[in-house]
Amino acid sequence: MTGLGYTVPAVLAVLAVCAVELLFLRTGLFRRPAYWLTMLIVLAFQVPVDGWLTKLSAPVVEYASRQATGLRGPWDIPVEDFLFGFALVTAALLLWERQASTGRAGPLPGERRRAGRAGQRQGRRRDPGECGTDA
Repeated sequence: MTGLGYTVPAVLAVLAVCAVELLFLRTGLFRRPAYWLTMLIVLAFQVPVDGWLTKLSAPVVEYASRQATGLRGPWDIPVEDFLFGFALVTAALLLWERQASTGRAGPLPGERRRAGRAGQRQGRRRDPGECGTDA
């Protein structure tokens, strides 16, 4: 086992995500119970799906034994999968938190901003046949 192909990148991904949070973003995500609950929910789905994909009895996905530690969790899931899963979900949540805190959320690619249109509609007169009430 060298671990260079799968183990080392998995560990580096976890370290990088933790370093970004603790040294740069400082969102406080790791202190929130909601974050840990989210991770439990992710695990609740990851374990059966990943277990089915990596079970040693009939694997759908196989890993080169020289590229991983060989340590496996429930249903033969390689520990590296849990590390990558942690890093991926945590990175997504950190970016989401960062975007929310900066207030710079823009439209999705291909969408137009709708805020301007809403302001224009406020002064529009209603047709007599339209439903609704003026509040």
